[in-house]
Amino acid sequence: MHAIESNLARLGIILPAAPAPVAGYVPFVRAESLVFISGQLPTHNGKLQFKGRVAASGPIEPARDAARLAATNAIAVLREACQGDWSRLVRIVKLGVFVACEADFDRQPAVANGASDLIVEIFGEAGRHARCAVGTNALPLGSTVEVEMIAQITTR
Repeated sequence: MHAIESNLARLGIILPAAPAPVAGYVPFVRAESLVFISGQLPTHNGKLQFKGRVAASGPIEPARDAARLAATNAIAVLREACQGDWSRLVRIVKLGVFVACEADFDRQPAVANGASDLIVEIFGEAGRHARCAVGTNALPLGSTVEVEMIAQITTR
């Protein structure tokens, strides 16, 4: 069993099938050794689990959980890009985490840690990545967060 599969099992994570696109795009594009994974929402079994904006004075834990779930979906797409062979993964290069929030909310990095921490827990050193965490007034389908990923894989 590959170390990534062991880490997923240890964390109790069963990766879903890669989510289908909700508009006119593809789940990922490969450009030589880089894989660009389209923005993923916090869905489970095809249903959005976290909706609405994060309040400036409210708790961030639900939004952090949403980022973790969206990252799980991005990992499912990455598995597809690797054709199920985790030994092809070189590293996670960058995450983009978008947070639907009120105008005066300034804790986007703390929300994004839900995705970043999961990536490092699963991929170890290969999961240490660059990142941006951005606040916005709205996201697709009313989602609380959206996570995009760039990874490097071996070419065949």
